Amino acid sequence: MSSNELLQNTSVLAVLLFLALVLQRTFLQASYYVTIETGINLRGALLAMIYNKILRLSTSNMSMGEMTLGQINNLVAIETNQLMWFLFLCPNLWAMPVQIVMGVILLYYLLGTSALIGASVIVLLAPVQYLIATKLADTQKSTLDQSTERLKKTTEILKGIKLLKLYAWENIFCDSVEDTRGKELTSLRTFALYTSMSIFMNAAIPIAAVLVTFVSHALINKSKPSSSEAFAALALFHILVTPLFLLSTVVRFAVKAMVSVQKLGEFLQSDEIGDDSWRNGDMSVSLEACKKHPGATKAINRKQPLLYQMDSYEQPARRPLRPNETEDVAVKVNSGFFTWGSNLSTLSDINICIPTGQLTMIVGQVGCGKSSLLLAMLGEMQTLSGKVYWSKLPVSEMLHEANSCFETDRSFEETRSKNRYSVGYATQKSWLLNATVEDNITFGSPFNKQRYKTVIDACSLQPDVDLLPFGDQTEIGERGINLSGGQRQRICVARALYQNTNIVFLDDPFSALDIHLSDHLMQEGILKFLQDDKRTVVLVTHKLQYLIHADWIIAMKDGSVLREGTLKDIQTHDVELYEHWKTLMNRQDQELEKDTEIDNCQTALERKTLRRAFYSREAKNQVDDDEEEEEEEEEDDDNMSMTTSRRSKIPWRVCWQYLSSGGFLMVFLMVFSKLLKHSVMVAIDYWLAEWTAKGNALVNGTANSDVPVNGTAYDDANGYAPDFGNVTRDFVNASAAAVFSNQTNSAAGLPDSYYVPVFIILCGAGIALCLITSLTVEFLGLSAATNLHHNLLNKIIHAPIRFFDVTPLGQILNRFSADTNIIDQHIPPTLESLTRSTLLCLSAIGVIAFVTPSFLIALVPLAVSFYFIQKYFRVASKDLQDLDDSTQLPLLCHFSETAEGLTTIRAFRHESRFKQKMLELTDTNNTAYLFLSAANRWLEVRTDYLGAVIVLTAAVASIWSSGKNLPSSMVGLGLTYALTVTNYLNWVVRNLADLEVQMAAVKKVNSFLSTESENYEGSMDTSQVPEDWPQHGEIKIQDLCVRYDPLLKPVLKHVNAYINPGQKVGICGRTGSGKSSLSLAFFNMVDVFEGRIIIDGIDICKLPLQTLRSRLSIILQDPVLFSGSIRFNLDPERTCTDDRLWEALEIAQLKNMVKALSGGLDAVVTEGGENFSVGQRQLFCLARAFVRKSSILIMDEATASIDMATENVLQKVVMTAFADRTVVTIAHLVSSILEAEQVLVFSAGQLVECDSAVNLLAQQDSLFSVLVRTHK
Repeated sequence: MSSNELLQNTSVLAVLLFLALVLQRTFLQASYYVTIETGINLRGALLAMIYNKILRLSTSNMSMGEMTLGQINNLVAIETNQLMWFLFLCPNLWAMPVQIVMGVILLYYLLGTSALIGASVIVLLAPVQYLIATKLADTQKSTLDQSTERLKKTTEILKGIKLLKLYAWENIFCDSVEDTRGKELTSLRTFALYTSMSIFMNAAIPIAAVLVTFVSHALINKSKPSSSEAFAALALFHILVTPLFLLSTVVRFAVKAMVSVQKLGEFLQSDEIGDDSWRNGDMSVSLEACKKHPGATKAINRKQPLLYQMDSYEQPARRPLRPNETEDVAVKVNSGFFTWGSNLSTLSDINICIPTGQLTMIVGQVGCGKSSLLLAMLGEMQTLSGKVYWSKLPVSEMLHEANSCFETDRSFEETRSKNRYSVGYATQKSWLLNATVEDNITFGSPFNKQRYKTVIDACSLQPDVDLLPFGDQTEIGERGINLSGGQRQRICVARALYQNTNIVFLDDPFSALDIHLSDHLMQEGILKFLQDDKRTVVLVTHKLQYLIHADWIIAMKDGSVLREGTLKDIQTHDVELYEHWKTLMNRQDQELEKDTEIDNCQTALERKTLRRAFYSREAKNQVDDDEEEEEEEEEDDDNMSMTTSRRSKIPWRVCWQYLSSGGFLMVFLMVFSKLLKHSVMVAIDYWLAEWTAKGNALVNGTANSDVPVNGTAYDDANGYAPDFGNVTRDFVNASAAAVFSNQTNSAAGLPDSYYVPVFIILCGAGIALCLITSLTVEFLGLSAATNLHHNLLNKIIHAPIRFFDVTPLGQILNRFSADTNIIDQHIPPTLESLTRSTLLCLSAIGVIAFVTPSFLIALVPLAVSFYFIQKYFRVASKDLQDLDDSTQLPLLCHFSETAEGLTTIRAFRHESRFKQKMLELTDTNNTAYLFLSAANRWLEVRTDYLGAVIVLTAAVASIWSSGKNLPSSMVGLGLTYALTVTNYLNWVVRNLADLEVQMAAVKKVNSFLSTESENYEGSMDTSQVPEDWPQHGEIKIQDLCVRYDPLLKPVLKHVNAYINPGQKVGICGRTGSGKSSLSLAFFNMVDVFEGRIIIDGIDICKLPLQTLRSRLSIILQDPVLFSGSIRFNLDPERTCTDDRLWEALEIAQLKNMVKALSGGLDAVVTEGGENFSVGQRQLFCLARAFVRKSSILIMDEATASIDMATENVLQKVVMTAFADRTVVTIAHLVSSILEAEQVLVFSAGQLVECDSAVNLLAQQDSLFSVLVRTHK
């Protein structure tokens, strides 16, 4: 049998077609796998580059807001992925043009010039697609900017939610987020429009091309094409669509990749910290400049007035040096001028030396540059002029160090690099790793049980550790347990103490601690532990009572050194300064003389909060568990949030919730237009089949020869000899179908003039429907996104404060960032793609079944195997997706963690350890991602083979049916459709799997939508409340019972009290006695389930919350500032005059400082108020309370982080500015309420004593006297 005859055998052709498909698909998937592997490697390399850069970033970049954490997170999470995706698609850049050119050549070979006219339509419309693609990229960029801005605002709201609720400002801030969301939605609307245009172009171009080709063919050749030509051409047009569609995608990704490269470039070129060769010690200075008086160290004696201690004090003796220190000066700064980025020097003319092995203290007012001085010595600031010297270690000493160090198993090199110039540094704003308590303290050093225990005790951490669910193995940090400020600060100090460094820098370690903890830390940690270790200590502090322990004192003022020397020197040479210090300590003395003490409350309160958080979380988890059992869902997530997954079931309910939030009209429109569009598409192809089938014999006259092959006629309408090339042509077109059948239809049929207009009308309708469907899906998605975000924001902002105690901040933020982003941008295209590919597959199977009904028999096993493939894949894909997400989270956290703790990491010299950890995390994440893409290849190979089998079955079925007078045009139609199935089968499964993962976002958002809101209405109408209520400030508390949650025990039981208008009241009590709960009860923030509070004759529980909270004032313990202007921070409602604001600033001692800022009241406040010191932030909060002229002020110990001078002023201010108002002070400091006209003493949730301070003190056995005596 000759090759010609062999190739005329229909069965051979069918098998060849099948093999060609299998081979093509196998090679395609293999090539995908290789490019993906390369892309993942590229991403790994980029992440390492970014990380190395972060480790060298200049501190001013971070603190001055030039480089925010958000930007760094975007680089890591978004830009590197964009480049990786671009690399995946890169091979298409050269493969696609080849495919297009080949396709056009084959078309010309089939249909002549009319094919070129058709192809030109495709080519002409390509630039339009490119234009849309670039527009899309631009819109995406602006959307990203808006969403970053929205997220920033949302984060601020969530961090300051307690303050917003207490001040009744949540709606103002909610509106500001809604404004930004409005702008974001405008961008999203444009984005949706361009996306639907892009989808429309991809769907409409092939229809337009087919239309133009066949109409021009009919006009030019005055004849219609034969079935074999028509369907070969149709198949080719189908083949051409894919590269064109991909080409526009690739171009879009190329544009995005260019933007990413640009962003990465900017980041990699940003400022770095200077070279730190100076820290490798290139000086040897003697201590001539720093002479000492001999003397002895004294223990803290609280019973003796400080003044007396200061006067009768002798200079401590020089401690012997550590064996590895050879010089008297550890660090020396010569005429240093340092800046934070601008050319104005923050620190000027600094000349200091830090004596080795001594305790140096740096003191000065809030904001005078104490912290900056430490950072300047660490090389974090930009040096304008001058030099910092660090002492050298001789080699012999370093060997000794290596041996004496308890890391005997490490190499000498490593020990040297680790310990030589590493500085134990505890920052003012504590920084924790997402790790266990133990890991946070040991910080990469080997674990030494004895040393660890000593450090824990010195920092009084044991009671806190005991409270944690897993002791010191509990995860803390952003993703773990939320610790309070004091607990975080003590862990940071413990870290600095535990590390075996020669030098320790402590930046205001006492700011968040009460006096007991401070004394204990000073005595046990600094004086005892660090002295025994003979380490050089530099301590920044506001607590002047510790000055007597200092070997060397540096007093600072306005960014320069005011005085340096021992306390004796200062006493002798700068009497004025010494007297000033004594005055500042006067107040403390008076308190000490009265034998009072600071209540342990603050620490206790922190511990209580921790307990409460656990208790409530357990309660919440129990509820969650019950719900879970009902739903029979399994698998819970280990970090406290509950995630549940149902295996292999598609979440239809969630899909329905999503669609219904988009609006029923849109859903109906989408479904209807989709069905109509696909019907029209089938009609176009069917009409083409009818047209080409009509009377071939008449048109071609005698050229139509029937050559029987294997009992089947082989129809070659063009009268070519069926040579090998011709068959190959048809075969490459994957449309050998047209040759398989016997042409018997010799009816005269209708004239061309009838077929052409109908064909034009159908194509026009198809194009119009493409536009309608693409628009409806996108806008359905947009309206769903709008509603979901709006509802989510309102629910969360109006949720009770308990919700925020129980739900980790990160979890709430995730709903607003990742989940909202998925709902905004990812679900609509997935939904569109899923419906389109499903309907295409269904219509294809329908057409094949219509042409050859016998195909339905084979369909059953095919359908079954497809069902199992997709089920198996979806389960695995979901798990792999989770694995990818769960390995990506630690990586992103590690990046943001590093960026936040840069100064600490660099001071400790732990860069290489962090880099190593980053590489490990990157590898883990890349492996997970590789598995995920390998699973996708697994699916595609199987669905492609399944598609090839469908083509084979369709071909075989048409060979069988050929005896039953099946027109060749119908065979062509059936096979053309069979070939499209291959492309779309795997898209159905992939989109289904994607949609399932994406619907999880909707599910999570919906789970928050069921949160109970606070009852904002109240039973009284606002109009019934007098305008100036509360005018007097009279408070009656009647039989008050309060709890945090109906599931929890009451925290206040049957409290009765009466507060006169204008009275100054103090509230005190031991830990957990319910003081803070009472302050929250005034604002109706907790569940008052019995009794009532009556203010000026109105029961507060009946008032609308907005009215109640807007008429009272409170100052909280933690200062909260929002980004914006100073004016916005003081008065977000914009109701006050400038004079009133200036007056408030003057009262809070901030007027001069604000005047000096550019912009005055409109000066910028950065995120969290980072551009002001902690003390200044607290003063702004005081000013904020003064602005609201309320007759009742509640103070929740607001003076924790302020230096004594400012604190003195404050106490006076409260007494004068609030002389005629009712002031309720929650005292963590019993001494601060000794002047109070009435004192309420609580114990275990009950009010046990209520009288004036004087009367209570007179009763020896009163709890108040006991508290005062026991310093509790």
